[in-house]
Amino acid sequence: MKRWNSVVGKLWATILLLMFVVLFVLSILIMQFFQSYVVEDVKKSLIDTASQIAKTLEEHDEFSFALEVAWEILDENTHAIIITDENHIYHSNPEDKKIFDINYFKSDKTLSQVFTIDDSVTKEIEFTQSDEKLNQGLMIGVPIHLVNKTGAVFIYQSLDVMDNAIEATSDIILWSAGIAFILTSAFAFFLSTRVTAPLRKMRESAAEVAKGRFDVKVPILTHDEIGELAKTFNKMREQLEVNMNALKREKEQLSSILRSMADGVITINKQGEILVTNPPADEFLSAWTDSQDNKGKKEIPPEFIDLLNESIKTGKDQSGEMNFGDRYWSFIVSPQFDEQSIRGAVVVIRDMTEERKLEKMRKDFVANVSHELRTPVAMLQGYSEALIDDIAGNEEERKEIIKIINEESLRMGRLVNELLDLARLESGSMSLTFDDVQLNSYIERIGRKFFGLAKENNVHLEVQVNTDKDIYRFDPDRIEQVLTNLIDNAIRHTPEEGLVELKVTSGQNGLILEIKDNGSGIPSEDLPFVFERFYKADKARTRGSSGTGLGLAIAKNIIDAHKGTISVWSELGKGTVFTINLPEQTN
Repeated sequence: MKRWNSVVGKLWATILLLMFVVLFVLSILIMQFFQSYVVEDVKKSLIDTASQIAKTLEEHDEFSFALEVAWEILDENTHAIIITDENHIYHSNPEDKKIFDINYFKSDKTLSQVFTIDDSVTKEIEFTQSDEKLNQGLMIGVPIHLVNKTGAVFIYQSLDVMDNAIEATSDIILWSAGIAFILTSAFAFFLSTRVTAPLRKMRESAAEVAKGRFDVKVPILTHDEIGELAKTFNKMREQLEVNMNALKREKEQLSSILRSMADGVITINKQGEILVTNPPADEFLSAWTDSQDNKGKKEIPPEFIDLLNESIKTGKDQSGEMNFGDRYWSFIVSPQFDEQSIRGAVVVIRDMTEERKLEKMRKDFVANVSHELRTPVAMLQGYSEALIDDIAGNEEERKEIIKIINEESLRMGRLVNELLDLARLESGSMSLTFDDVQLNSYIERIGRKFFGLAKENNVHLEVQVNTDKDIYRFDPDRIEQVLTNLIDNAIRHTPEEGLVELKVTSGQNGLILEIKDNGSGIPSEDLPFVFERFYKADKARTRGSSGTGLGLAIAKNIIDAHKGTISVWSELGKGTVFTINLPEQTN
């Protein structure tokens, strides 16, 4: 079935059908022609034979001798009947006497005409001989002119002889047609195979090109139209390979651009189905489907569909915002046009969570700085006005006011300096000065600095150093700043008779420093924010004046600059532990 559906099969079948029709019609015509030719030839031969017999009888005076000559002229399939008058009739075949007597010829209108006209007559006859088989034949009558009388020579021949000749001729024609058909079939198959061979090659090459193999080349076997088609196909394949490579490069470039984009990109069609996404967009969709408020919803937010419909309606970009969980997103829906209409849209999504957090931090920072500066500025303004107005009654009150002004100015200075330090640390512009530090003496010096403060607050301070070696490399001034802040906070938040411990041990990759107290502790809800700027514990848990709220933020930035970590554990009523992992620095 596959062979007949091919070009070879169709071309072969077409040629065979055409040749069959031509040979069939030609065979019929030739057979009819030969049949007519054989009949006419037999008729002419019989007429010639009859005329020859008649001439022989007319030219010889001795009738008996002429009769013998006449019988010799006949062949085995031809019989003759000679009539000289009503009483004299001669038969070449004695059996014919019973069938063809004088009355037979007189009663037949056609045959009897030979006696009245001077021309031959022809008639198809039927006769039965000794085998009692009804035979058909062709009889010819020719007049003869004897002395003082007119007779006739009748010659007949069975049509079986003509039929045998026609049948033999038909067999020859049919065999010739059959042989011609077989030869034509072989030639047609050879011709169709040869003609379609380049087409099959092109089909195979086209199939390989369809699979993405562009290195397949069609061989040029001829220099005719098929050869030109093969050349055109090869040029098309080369151009297609160039175009496909260009499209592949553009696709890879576009894919690379989409993957490297920080913004999410989603391509959707008019039905709201997702076509293309990049990793940030996949992250957004995953966050959307996994969020608590969107369980069981579609994988694309309905806000996108609403803006898509609006964008299709207006043909313009649409923008919006949304948030779920603790994250914020902004997006722009841009319509995609084809030649006639809008086929979909491209959604560009931007994660605004960090920007919102930074904006909130900026606002909180401004508010906190304003709040922290407002009190000392107000006190400086009030006490300076008191000095100007001579409100102080004596020298002692005046000195007290000046002392307060000095303390508040120092407090403002510390706040500004700490803000500058924090800004330099966060921006990375503050460089660390690493040095080899003799650890025991360094820690003891820091501890001695706080023994007096601990004694004033009736708090026990213990310092323990247990390390593998005595020399470690870090920035001593910045680490002292961190320890000073943590120990000062621990002493201020520890009640009387409480304990503050500074433990220094060797870690896997450096030092482990722990500042532990059994003070009031920090609420669990405040723990995530202790390292943020301007964080302050509840004033009710502190004694004396509180700090600026920048110390722990500065401490964390200093430890981060040392590639270390700082963590906190605390429980209300049990105390607080700050743990610092300080990696050992290399030269």
